Amino acid sequence: MEGYRTLRAELERAVLPLAGSLDGRTFTLQAPLGGLEIALGGYVMLEGDGPPVLGQVRWLERVVVEAGTVGLGADDGQDDLRARLALRVAQGAGTVLDGAPGPFHDRLARPATPAEVSAATGRSGGTSTRIEVGTLALAPGVPAVLDPAGFDRHTFLCGQSGSGKSYALGLMLEQLVLHTGLRVVVLDPNSDFACFAQARADAPPEAAARWHAVAGGIAVRSMDGGDAERLRLRLDELTPELQGALLRLDPVVDREEYAELRALIATERPESVGELAATARPEGRALALRVANLRTAELDVWARGRAGTIADALEDESIRCLAVDLGSLATREEQRLVAAAVLERLWDRRKRRSPVLLVIDEAHNVCPAEPEDPLTALATATAVRIAGEGRKFGLHLLVATQRPVKVHENVSSQCDNLVLMRMNSRTDTATVRTLLGFAPPALVDLATDFGLGEALVAGKIATHPALIRFGSRISCEGGGGVAAHRAEDDGGRP
Repeated sequence: MEGYRTLRAELERAVLPLAGSLDGRTFTLQAPLGGLEIALGGYVMLEGDGPPVLGQVRWLERVVVEAGTVGLGADDGQDDLRARLALRVAQGAGTVLDGAPGPFHDRLARPATPAEVSAATGRSGGTSTRIEVGTLALAPGVPAVLDPAGFDRHTFLCGQSGSGKSYALGLMLEQLVLHTGLRVVVLDPNSDFACFAQARADAPPEAAARWHAVAGGIAVRSMDGGDAERLRLRLDELTPELQGALLRLDPVVDREEYAELRALIATERPESVGELAATARPEGRALALRVANLRTAELDVWARGRAGTIADALEDESIRCLAVDLGSLATREEQRLVAAAVLERLWDRRKRRSPVLLVIDEAHNVCPAEPEDPLTALATATAVRIAGEGRKFGLHLLVATQRPVKVHENVSSQCDNLVLMRMNSRTDTATVRTLLGFAPPALVDLATDFGLGEALVAGKIATHPALIRFGSRISCEGGGGVAAHRAEDDGGRP
């Protein structure tokens, strides 16, 4: 047994790290397990005949093979034991990122240096404007950059609580505000963007100055704000569908009350539901009872004669970034109503073809797989419509959630970009693999072991599916559970 182990160890050390490609785009790889320096998701230089090629390992696993299959057969006249000996080696596959195209065979593979990775990714396609969000996790010191033009495709951001999802979302949005003219509207259920216009006290002075220069175009609408920033709705600004959903009216089943609602809206233009209950029209008695029983007139969000509604803010083109602070609303009903109202208003404005990035944080509450009430059902239907048809009108989604499996499939499946942070549930990573097939499955499965601020970024926003560490923000983060973040020697990881 000792001789067997010694011979096996000798042969395993003799395995060469070799790669080959039949199409010049993808490659297969073998490497010795002992002292393995090649990592899943990492970068390799493939050297041999012709110019070197930079590749990324997309699949890697430990396998047991016969020595003869890796070129280590009998060579000393002994029996064929050496050729049949079971060896433990690493086998994998990857994609060529940079280099002359064309098939190759038996090229030596070695880990790429950060300088080689930086040079190759810098030559990759995309727009001239890039936004830096951190560093590559497997190429220390190399900036992780995103292509802002890629946000014209819908983006899916998911991460478990405590993964750094909200912090990373704020970092990406602040970079878009700083470096593009794209308008941003955020449905903010946790008040994470309540202080977005402010620079962090520890932000570098030059970065803080740049942020102050754009902060005038950032607005927050909240129940906790002053009169000018108050979050308000007018009943007559809501779509007929949303008015009916609020009062749980079906246009067929409740046809008389629904018709009376339409008549009241057309003739009296009430600003709040309370005015419906106070109508002098005799036909409005049943509708008034419905309003009283549902207590919808008591919602704090009604404007009640005060100027400045959320509809006004959405029409104000001077606002570059609008954060709708759903977390400041006292009830779930108000949160659902405002979320649905914003979605409906943006969809109604679609023919203007004015580009907008609509951010839906905690999307499993706004457009869930199984809506539980009329308001959520309407919001979900509108989100599905935007996901399916919005891009041609300039409406782009950034959907963020802790639980991908709970988001409506017709929303998540339309996303062409992925930002995946730590996920504890294998069910959720399986959902991501199924719905977002452009992300390498083996890299998706790494998400269960990600640390704070680590992510897989894939799709049009990235030059290649990259493992990254998010860096430090300039803007302040809000919310009740946000810990202090910092940039340390680990490449800016928050």
